[in-house]
Amino acid sequence: MRRYLVDFRDLQFNLFEFLELERMNAYPRYRQFDRDDYEEALSLAGRIAAEYVFPANVAGHREGCGYDPVSRSVKLPGGYREAARALLEAGFMGISDDPAIGGTGMPLVMQACTWEVFCGAGGALMLFLMLGHGAAHMIQRFGTDEQRKCYVGRLLSGEWGGTMCLTEPEAGSDVGSLKTRAEPGPDGTYRITGQKCFITNGEQDITDQIIYPVLARVEGDPPGTKGISLFIVPKFLPDGNGNPGERNDVCCLGIEEKMGAHGAATCSMAFGEEGRCTGFLLGERGRGMNIMFQMLNETRLEVGIMALGGSACAFLQAVDYARTRLQGPHFSRMFDPSAPRVPIIEHPDVMRMLLGIKACVEAERMLSYYTAMQIDLHGLLEGEEAREAGALADILIPLVKAGNTDNAWNIISEAIQVHGGNGYCEDYPVGQLAVDCRALGIVEGTNGIQSLDLVMRKILLNPDHENYRVLKSRMRRTIGDAKGVVDDVHLRELERGIGAMDEAVAHMKRLMDEGLFQALLLNVDPLRRAMFDLVLAWMHVYGLRLTLPRLGAVSSELLEENREAAFYYGKVRASEYWLASEFTKYFGKIDAVLRSGEVDLLPGNAAFASLPGG
Repeated sequence: MRRYLVDFRDLQFNLFEFLELERMNAYPRYRQFDRDDYEEALSLAGRIAAEYVFPANVAGHREGCGYDPVSRSVKLPGGYREAARALLEAGFMGISDDPAIGGTGMPLVMQACTWEVFCGAGGALMLFLMLGHGAAHMIQRFGTDEQRKCYVGRLLSGEWGGTMCLTEPEAGSDVGSLKTRAEPGPDGTYRITGQKCFITNGEQDITDQIIYPVLARVEGDPPGTKGISLFIVPKFLPDGNGNPGERNDVCCLGIEEKMGAHGAATCSMAFGEEGRCTGFLLGERGRGMNIMFQMLNETRLEVGIMALGGSACAFLQAVDYARTRLQGPHFSRMFDPSAPRVPIIEHPDVMRMLLGIKACVEAERMLSYYTAMQIDLHGLLEGEEAREAGALADILIPLVKAGNTDNAWNIISEAIQVHGGNGYCEDYPVGQLAVDCRALGIVEGTNGIQSLDLVMRKILLNPDHENYRVLKSRMRRTIGDAKGVVDDVHLRELERGIGAMDEAVAHMKRLMDEGLFQALLLNVDPLRRAMFDLVLAWMHVYGLRLTLPRLGAVSSELLEENREAAFYYGKVRASEYWLASEFTKYFGKIDAVLRSGEVDLLPGNAAFASLPGG
């Protein structure tokens, strides 16, 4: 009942038909790779995920993490060390990183693809790897030569673990109110004092060394986020050779008992209990949030990929179950008591659920990989082309993070429904996927924060709405390319959708200009949700432009015999279903945003004054 399934054919479609990854060989950076190399990496990722990561994840869900209050140590579930080692030794931690710092050097989109495979198999384990990866990149970009030499290679190889220390008991999304302090020392180091909470893998037994990037304020620096600096705090202070030496004054106070992600230790951390926690300034003093945002932007895309992996896994599990679960007669003989039972995949309501899930997963995959490709191109191209790729990545990252994680909860819920009562039991993996994925809409900036980032920073406060303008240009380019291939009905609806979004953005701009901030802020999340539907529609139209010519005219008999024809048929049906049945809801969401000025909740707390508690 528990086996890991991967749709390798759709991964190949995205890499080689949608993104045409082989064209990257035209750039010197990727000239050494060909399709065989990418296929081999993908196949290896699948084997490691199935043989190591998935079994460790299943066992880890039941076993969880253990905390010893005497030694203040954390023990991760059995199998995690072996799974992490298999993945790391194969080079997947740094698959898209420069070989000069220990990476493989493939495009970022290959990281997105292989990490989706691993995240579907074991999201809790991947949290450990993602954070070390992000810390390495931050030090590589902003650290001194000495810091790069000491930390980056060891983090990317997995020899050392990394995390992110941002959240405090009284300072979560409101980072500017943090209490952790840094006192400059005469030797250029700092004494760090404070506590952090919700620190994923703040303590673990996979690596001997852990690197903590810690946000703190130096006494006398300005209040708010502008006065925050970032410090490298190692668990063990490096000796003269860069090897772990004396134990630093940092410890784990305990771990959270969570509803899911039991294999990821979520720690409360204390820095400087004995007044001797040493930290090393990373980058410029007072620029800590600017530096941390590099890691946050990277990890937000990775969290979106993680949600995609969980959704894809749940979808395939639901299809697999529906093919073999016999219940009731075929709907054509629903009133015939002698009719034989059929697999539930033949029941219209189950078909509807599965087709809806398939459409969401496949569009999210296209969008996620497309976003990763824009980051690749931003680093390869020059001038206007580079600027456009960067603008696209900038506006799409919050959509991928928030949209994929919102949808994951809904998709996995539908997958559980397909399983019926069995979906609520531990014998099947969909229940674990649900509780593991639920945290993804909270971590690395809640989805409400993503909505604020998208609507305010990426659109309304962006000069000339540049990011949004580039996005619209790309969508309209797809409409033009699809004419004569995709049904005009779908193209007109996508164009109408762009016009409706223009109207909503203009409305939000008026609210901001007129100082109607309650109405504005009430609708940043609804607008983000609507925009996610719009970009998924864009992906479906883009996909139909590619799949319809490849499908041609096929009979049902051919579909039974020809898996390639069946593949394209399935993609076409899913896209056409979503555009006809689901995208229509988008316009209702836009109408709700346009009516936002009619809503008045002030004072909002009065609506809850009569309720108990408080």
